[in-house]
Amino acid sequence: MLATQLKYDLLMFSREVFYMFFTIIIPPVTYIFMGQLYGEMTYDHGLNYAQSYTPSFILLITFTVIFFAFGFDQVNHRITGVEKRIRLSPVPKNILLASSILRAIIITTLGYLMILSIGLVMYDLSFVLLDMFSSYAFFIAMNIVLLIMASAIYSLFDNINSALVFSILIMQIVIFTGGFAQPINLMPNFIQVSAKLNPLYHMNNMFIDVWNGQLSLTIETILAGSYIGVLLFVSVLIIRFMHRRKI
Repeated sequence: MLATQLKYDLLMFSREVFYMFFTIIIPPVTYIFMGQLYGEMTYDHGLNYAQSYTPSFILLITFTVIFFAFGFDQVNHRITGVEKRIRLSPVPKNILLASSILRAIIITTLGYLMILSIGLVMYDLSFVLLDMFSSYAFFIAMNIVLLIMASAIYSLFDNINSALVFSILIMQIVIFTGGFAQPINLMPNFIQVSAKLNPLYHMNNMFIDVWNGQLSLTIETILAGSYIGVLLFVSVLIIRFMHRRKI
């Protein structure tokens, strides 16, 4: 039953032009475009463009897939009545939830492999098997964190237009304050300050370190992990509160 539902969910995602454009097309094209502009630059810790921005764009795809195709879908189903019909369907709710989560992880993994392939072919990205395993494990952990955060955030919306505007707006904010457009230290001061409040900024920095085998237990890493942990805890509380309201 799970396999059938998952196949259906993946098929429905592939038919959503809006989702495909923002999640599967824009990030890889931007990755290639920026590589042509900044491919010769050297970044923090002596990293080149591919070492620094390959994990960044993998994370960007992960964010867009989860927030649009998972979080926004929750609002869409709730407003259009699909959620009520699902509750009355013979398919168990746990199967539907598991299918949605697996769909997100499968699509983000395809994004992971796509960006990795572009880096290997176009930007001579080095391939270290052990680092790839640790990077993918961290990538799965980020998927879980973002799935919980997205579920909490979108549970607060009761209007599909508001959710859509929020999704587009938050994507722009994340791109500029998460270090995906250009290094934060080159941005204006107010963006540098705002970046500290963006969990994607901290995830991005840690993912780059993990990707390049440079992650170490520093005060900055501990503070970043603690901040993400607090947001994760708050997200769980919001989900539980909103669930109790519906009962």
